[in-house]
Amino acid sequence: MSIPHSVADILKNHVNFELESIDRMYLNVYVPTLQCEGGVVGFLRRHRGHPFASSALMDPMTRSFVAETERYAKEHGVPLIQFKKGERKDDVMAAELKRFQKSEGVVFIGKAQEKTSVFRTERRRNPDSGLYYPWIVRSTAMVNHYYWYCLDREFGPFFLKFCSYFPYNGKLCLNGHEYAKCQLRREGIEYKALDNGFASCGDRKRLQTICDQLGQSQSTVCCEAGWTSCPIPIPSGIAKLATAMTCPSYRPSSR
Repeated sequence: MSIPHSVADILKNHVNFELESIDRMYLNVYVPTLQCEGGVVGFLRRHRGHPFASSALMDPMTRSFVAETERYAKEHGVPLIQFKKGERKDDVMAAELKRFQKSEGVVFIGKAQEKTSVFRTERRRNPDSGLYYPWIVRSTAMVNHYYWYCLDREFGPFFLKFCSYFPYNGKLCLNGHEYAKCQLRREGIEYKALDNGFASCGDRKRLQTICDQLGQSQSTVCCEAGWTSCPIPIPSGIAKLATAMTCPSYRPSSR
């Protein structure tokens, strides 16, 4: 006769180490006013000074963005890797980290084609004058994305992904467990690591405190409340210091 056991009953007698921590943390990086058609039109006409708005005006900016990214990789000896279909990006990062000799910096730049939202020009006709004119509309396309895989003294491995097509939206991915590992190493506390977590720690109370502090940090509070602006340091040679306007609760207007 078998007696059924719940998952809680089974884990109760087998779990000897429990930790509450942020795992992967994703932060969207974008300019809110450039997430809708009207904002793009305003940028091209008022900011860039063009008499009309067309997606053709985005092409030079895209080519410049790609050229500067690849030039940075070449000048600084950073591997530029084309991701293969079905390949795990974390596996590529693990292999490159073994060859990385610095305490922090850009480990490699990955390149992958991904489907994303873009703006394109649609040809429309004025019913009164009969003249044709360009009109910006939202669409989707397969676009190259560049993954900046880096190593940081405080946060460990992370990546910053940028779409190579206007308006160059990005995504920053941090790992709470890797952050905790860095802090334990700095304080000389021994631990046994799992692929993404911990099997044991010499000071469990201190480890939990570190994880709690990460959850209460200003960056997490900003993420939950919605940022208005966040200065993003761009590597020299890529561009001047940029300000990325972010707000997770923002919803672009439709028309």
